[in-house]
Amino acid sequence: MTITGRAVALRGEDVDTDRIMPARFLRAVSFDGLEAHVFEDDRRAEAAAGARHPFDDPARAGAAVLLVNRNFGCGSSREHAPQALARWGVRAIVGESFAEIFFSNATALGVPCVSVRPDAVRDLMALVERDAAAIVSVDLEGLTVRGGGIDAVCTMPAAARGAFLAGTWDATALLTADFDAVRAAAARLPYVSGFRPARA
Repeated sequence: MTITGRAVALRGEDVDTDRIMPARFLRAVSFDGLEAHVFEDDRRAEAAAGARHPFDDPARAGAAVLLVNRNFGCGSSREHAPQALARWGVRAIVGESFAEIFFSNATALGVPCVSVRPDAVRDLMALVERDAAAIVSVDLEGLTVRGGGIDAVCTMPAAARGAFLAGTWDATALLTADFDAVRAAAARLPYVSGFRPARA
């Protein structure tokens, strides 16, 4: 499995989920529209300072690969953060390291997170900041990230990588693919089939 496309670099260590998706947007019943608010507070702060956040740069619109630094996605466990990134268009994240819960939430959505050495992240970020049209390729089978002559080895936990390569990362789809088996299992469980509500 290979994800290929233009990339956007987001510099900074310990970027937490509160920054990715501010808390005031968590009240939504669904995840629809969250992509419009990804990094909203950071984007506003950059604009107020006369600068431009990478996610406000028209040249980065539609980027498929997100480049990050150390401990990306730390903080609260909100799944709204990877949901917003995925809905914005991010299909793979390359970074130095990831917070464990963010990693799990992202991969459950089909967004692989791979780790590379700090110098590789630095070089890839410099590449895409210099050339918005540069293409970055994330090869999960070969465990490599390539772009603009950069060829970096990447790592990913074996179980998560195996699920992507086998096409079994979507647990909900696997569950509903054979729902007759789910019903049969539920029928054998006394706390499901034999449940009787308590009388008042």
